[in-house]
Amino acid sequence: MQRHESYKPSGNELLGEIPTHWEIKKNKFLFSEQKGVVGEKSASFKLLSLTLQGVIPRDMENPKGKFPAEFNTYKVVEPNDLIFCLFDVEETPRTIGRAVHHGMITGAYTVVRCNERVSSQFAYYYYLSLDNNKQLRPLYTGLRNVITSTAFFSLAMPVPPIAEQNRIVEFLDQKTDEINEAIGKKETLILLLQEQKAILINQAVTQGTNASVSRRDSGVPWLGSIPAHWKVVPNRYVFREQNQRSLKGEETHLSMSQRYGLVPAKELDIQTLQSESYDGAKLCRKGDLVQNRLKAHLAVFGVAPCDGLVSPDYSVFRLRDQTNQPIFFERLFKTPGYLAEFNRRVRGIVVGFLRLYSEDFNAIPAIVPPSDEQANIVKFINRVNQDFATMQGKIETEISALKEMRSALIAESVTGKIKL
Repeated sequence: MQRHESYKPSGNELLGEIPTHWEIKKNKFLFSEQKGVVGEKSASFKLLSLTLQGVIPRDMENPKGKFPAEFNTYKVVEPNDLIFCLFDVEETPRTIGRAVHHGMITGAYTVVRCNERVSSQFAYYYYLSLDNNKQLRPLYTGLRNVITSTAFFSLAMPVPPIAEQNRIVEFLDQKTDEINEAIGKKETLILLLQEQKAILINQAVTQGTNASVSRRDSGVPWLGSIPAHWKVVPNRYVFREQNQRSLKGEETHLSMSQRYGLVPAKELDIQTLQSESYDGAKLCRKGDLVQNRLKAHLAVFGVAPCDGLVSPDYSVFRLRDQTNQPIFFERLFKTPGYLAEFNRRVRGIVVGFLRLYSEDFNAIPAIVPPSDEQANIVKFINRVNQDFATMQGKIETEISALKEMRSALIAESVTGKIKL
């Protein structure tokens, strides 16, 4: 794309040169802070949130997250107002948003309104560019990475003529929409790949990999038909529950994650239990099936990757026949039919504290192919996982490239590096 005919120093090392006809103006000459609060009229305002998707209305009919007892101190927001989160800047997913709705937002945020010198859309794109590249870091102060009001309003930004701002905004609106659409299609493709992978694995563990074998009724309505030579027996004949406890808590601490399964705690970027809390933790061996009783119906369980210890509130099951394949049963129990059965059998008084007790797990019928066939199915699962991981990795690389393109396009446009 073309560059402007001439440039001049901006006086800002990060910004570099700007077109000669552009100006540099401090925020205090472009923005006016809006401090009005809703007071006792909060019920007539739409609740807004600053997110990666922009400033969006909160769903009050199906609320998620925390809400204050009252909203009296929430700030009034008008369309085209800019919302800045100027605290915990390093941790917050997004520090800038532009309102398109009339509503209210937490008083902790800074709400500003643009004057006639600057388009709110242009200012939004400029600060979005800074946010994308974490260029506000030099302004952080204190433990909570706060940008003070004085520092913010003393910050300067490039200001083209208003007609040129509008051209830049029109260009960026079009191009970012096109890029976002392309990203959305690729993200949908990843979801379709994940669904296809799940279908292939679910078919393998419930139907086998040979479609030509004779079949029979399993005798369990929700299981349907299975290969004729496969067995169906209660879990109590497949697994033996283990209840050995750690004496010193020195074994490898394993943590359960819905995303990663059961892995050594040091591999997860989370706050782990302190050593004193390991007292009485359950021991498990490599290959044991470990279930989070509170979340087994959500598929929060996995095969132990090594010997170690787990929460005393988890259930640990060991295969009676060591020629059986633990990965086969882990995947079997994550199929829709088994998860539905887990949901039918969980017990408790309050949702969120429903447990799958061992006697209920033991009573559930397990499909048991011959051990050599289990091994072949596990090989099939590993191959499917690898193939789909390769395909997904390529798509994720393309998504990253599109996001980098979008970020670069915004930065080049709002700093005058390209002529529009």
